[in-house]
Amino acid sequence: MVDGQVNATLDDEDEDVGIDEEDAAGGGFGAKQMLLFIVLPLLLLGGIGGGLYFSGMMGGDQTAEEMEDEYAGGKSSKGGKGLSAAFLEIPDMVVNLSCTDGQPRYLRLSVQLELKSETDKEAVALVMPRVVDQFQTYLRELRVRDLRGSAGIYRLQMELLSRVNAAAYPVEVKDVLFQEILIQ
Repeated sequence: MVDGQVNATLDDEDEDVGIDEEDAAGGGFGAKQMLLFIVLPLLLLGGIGGGLYFSGMMGGDQTAEEMEDEYAGGKSSKGGKGLSAAFLEIPDMVVNLSCTDGQPRYLRLSVQLELKSETDKEAVALVMPRVVDQFQTYLRELRVRDLRGSAGIYRLQMELLSRVNAAAYPVEVKDVLFQEILIQ
């Protein structure tokens, strides 16, 4: 029996040596095994963590309300930042558009101005005749093709914003908001 035990022990040692020789020849984990068992799980965990972080489910103590307040940049009654804006309606305007074909074309425009505060709203209301004059003189020079597409409307919005800021200086108008644009 002792011989049987010695032979079994030698066989076990041979198997251990065989495994070590394979590891030594392959350098431990193969490149595919390392990719499968180490790199891939790390990438998956990183992707999941990044997705959770950027979706707001992980990694931030800031609530959605605080993020909105920070974006708006105003003050709220809680002492933190809050949403604050004032809107001023410009009287509806109907202007003749410049045309070369002899057929009269009209633009009906209804806009509101976005301002930072009620104080700014009052200041712009005091110079409203100047604002309307700036808008009218610009709008009368437009052609129908100037207003085509979203790019044309965007250019109109930026031009009106520039003109209202010039007319209402030193008050800054944040945005010109279209309520109605009708070309006839």
